Amino acid sequence: MKLIGSAASPFVRKVRVVMAEKRLDYQFVQENVWADDTTIAHSNPLGKVPCLIMEGSEAMFDSRVIVEYLDTLSPVGKLIPSQGRERAEVKTWEALADGVMDAGILWRLEATWPKRADGERSQAWMDRQRGKVLGGISAMSKGLGDKPFCSGIHLSLSDIAVGCALGWVSFRFPEIDWRTEFGNLDRLHEKLLQRPSFADTQPA
Repeated sequence: MKLIGSAASPFVRKVRVVMAEKRLDYQFVQENVWADDTTIAHSNPLGKVPCLIMEGSEAMFDSRVIVEYLDTLSPVGKLIPSQGRERAEVKTWEALADGVMDAGILWRLEATWPKRADGERSQAWMDRQRGKVLGGISAMSKGLGDKPFCSGIHLSLSDIAVGCALGWVSFRFPEIDWRTEFGNLDRLHEKLLQRPSFADTQPA
């Protein structure tokens, strides 16, 4: 398998962590989708990463589809329950974490995209996205409570998605001090960083 992505993307990191936890071999091909010479559209017409390419098969995207597929490839470390309320809970955690990352990316693009002049940037839009990021992190803390993991007592996709979101927020918005305000999320994040899957994929 070949994974096309960026080491800075939290969605790509989510896929890489799942691959590591599932002990799957793959080739990581870095691609800057914002570069003028990007070729990502050859694999994903939406021009986004991550994009998974399997030998003899068409490309697969986005991150939620990819991780769902990867979890079926090996019985090692099942990350997504197969059915019922437990499955819905894990997928809701993933949706929450993805929503934080989506809002953060929109916020950052509005603030930094070089093809937009400073006078064209909307502070109201940035404030709206910032509110979603902060609200999402607060909801994560409330949902985690005093549990060892987001969805019970074992690592699941819930924790992987949340850990990738929190790590990316710290990477792109170091001024957001979620660690001090939400000690339970800090403890979870530090626990995740002890795993090679997280330690080896920190955003850069």
